[in-house]
Amino acid sequence: MTNPYYMRHLRKGLEKRFRPHIDMSDRAKADPKEEERAFLSRAVAALAVKHETGWSDAQAAAGVIDGFGDRGIDAVAVEERGEDRYHITLVQAKWSVNGTAGFGERELRALFRGLDDLRELEFHRFNSRIESHAVALETALDNPGTIRLVLALVTENDLHPNIERELKKGIEERSWLPGMIDYEVIDLRGLYQELLGDQAERKIELDVWLEGAGRETMPYEAFYGTVSVTEIAEWYQGDNRAHLFSRNLRDALDVSDVNPKIQATLLSEPQHFWYFSNGITLLCESYEPKGKGAFRPGAGVGFRLKGASVVNGAQTVDAIARAVQRSPGNAGQGRVLVRIISLKECPEGFGDRVTTAANTQNPVQERDFKSRDRMQFDLRDEFIVSLGLNYVIRRGEPVPHPAAGCTMTEAALALAATHRSPDMVARAKRDSSTLWEDRHYRDLFGHRPSAARVWRVVQLLREVRDALGKLRVDLYGRVASAAGNADLLIAHAIFQTMDIQGLDDTDEAGEARWRERLTAVPELTGRALWWFVAIADVAFGENSQYATTVRTAERVQVIARRLTERLKAGDKAPDYSEYRVTEQSAGTGGRLANAVRVIVDAGRIAEGTVLEFRPVTGPDRRGLPNWLTADAKRSRAAWRNNKTKPLVWEADGMPYAPSTLARLMRGEAMGVHQQVQGTRYWHVPGEGSLADIAAELRAVDDLDAGRNAEE
Repeated sequence: MTNPYYMRHLRKGLEKRFRPHIDMSDRAKADPKEEERAFLSRAVAALAVKHETGWSDAQAAAGVIDGFGDRGIDAVAVEERGEDRYHITLVQAKWSVNGTAGFGERELRALFRGLDDLRELEFHRFNSRIESHAVALETALDNPGTIRLVLALVTENDLHPNIERELKKGIEERSWLPGMIDYEVIDLRGLYQELLGDQAERKIELDVWLEGAGRETMPYEAFYGTVSVTEIAEWYQGDNRAHLFSRNLRDALDVSDVNPKIQATLLSEPQHFWYFSNGITLLCESYEPKGKGAFRPGAGVGFRLKGASVVNGAQTVDAIARAVQRSPGNAGQGRVLVRIISLKECPEGFGDRVTTAANTQNPVQERDFKSRDRMQFDLRDEFIVSLGLNYVIRRGEPVPHPAAGCTMTEAALALAATHRSPDMVARAKRDSSTLWEDRHYRDLFGHRPSAARVWRVVQLLREVRDALGKLRVDLYGRVASAAGNADLLIAHAIFQTMDIQGLDDTDEAGEARWRERLTAVPELTGRALWWFVAIADVAFGENSQYATTVRTAERVQVIARRLTERLKAGDKAPDYSEYRVTEQSAGTGGRLANAVRVIVDAGRIAEGTVLEFRPVTGPDRRGLPNWLTADAKRSRAAWRNNKTKPLVWEADGMPYAPSTLARLMRGEAMGVHQQVQGTRYWHVPGEGSLADIAAELRAVDDLDAGRNAEE
């Protein structure tokens, strides 16, 4: 039976903490009991965000998107954790007055549906509350990062084993790197603990046994020695997990190639882990010796640490916990060096200084070792002598202006994109740091490509990315996601179609030939994008994720072959103008322009229905929100059954055609006056855009017409 003490205080705490911050305007007319249930569910979601991020109550509440059309996600949070690396938290919350909240197949399907929609940038499928997070989500999804699915459930029951198995299976299917997506269940007890106070104020006690212990006494007391991996994995259990890194500048979930490699070492050669690891540093407010006898250097010694926190080695601890969970017998053989610094006699602020120093020393990466390769120095010299350009090989050096040269990292990506094997494309997209591993590095640089060749493939990749960027401005949804993910694959296919004879020539004639070839790249890129979408959808289904496709070697091989064939044949690209917001003069775009007529003829929308304006493209989401927020009336219009001017804008009371009004609004807010498909921008809350509604009506008409023809 659920403890009524927890339930009473959880409910009271949620009301006190989050009632001032959570938007309940959509439930203003609801039954009071229903309104309270909805509020408490949203408050649980906000508390889960706070648990994951450490944000303030107001910040956590701002992440709540619960409501009709939330696609199974009740709250979102995006954090930047390192340079161009992000962490996304997605919460599904369940309140139960009896403390018996459940999470079954229906909830699991909804959660994965919402996750898939977000990863394909299908923000228009969500309710309008997602808009304030769309820019951050798009940025995070365009860069390396991790996603955590949080199930915040007011219950003391565990997930059903079948549900847990399906949850893990769904996560594995959607991950192209270990640990890229994970999950956490926060139950009644965990929610109650989170409500007690700020994360940073939690006091953690750890029992630590050091083998071969050493001691420093001047100027401050510290100990060091070897600790078993199994013991460290135990530190990460229970409530400790959320608070073990409270002093750390970076969470254990900082995304990098390091975490999977740490796990791999533990699983494959645990006996070498002590030698390969940089170790772990712990701070503690005080300590108590465990066991009898005085401290003896080199012997084993036990401590109970009070107020303990990991300030360096957070990823190591996280990776250890994961590896031990996967294979306790194998990984458990590992050992690691641990430092313990007691702050009891230290001056105020010393702990913060240790934390800062421990986390601001950049780790040495595999790329850094390759920057010392003689061949890279030779390539740098050749860039200067033959091309008059800069080739930057060390991290931290200024990146040259695009016209003045490139970096070693950019060169590696371009060489991977234009490599004869499309597998290299998938590898580079999946984890570009693997390009510096010996066998892949030799594939890219081992044949000593000339400076001219390197520079020209860099130029090709830049042209492709620039063309895709310009196309993406006008795209939304899945095709916008394709434009953001398929850059290397499209560059690969285009390179396979090019005449690369004389690619190493540095004379004027060779340069002129190459410039001429580059002029064809923007048009080729446009055709390649549409063919990529068509080929991927036919081969792997219209619900397949492009982000996954371009990172899967088997899929990349299929698409690369078919895409190259289409480009070589000069085949006309399929028409995907329905994914473009600018109105087209003919074809599908012209058909979409009749959306209003279809809706009015069907009487689908009731007179006086209030529609809401939703940004569609990336530039829209960056340029429109502040302007819309400045006057709430700007984002609303009333429907009238008129085939030419069906929208009465609340801002001025005048009737407009959807496209005319969208153009007016984008012009005032962004200075952009192009004609767009306004039916993409105006939504009936909970039912979709005018374009979506018209498409549904057309589909029904087509189905009826087919039945009549059969009769």
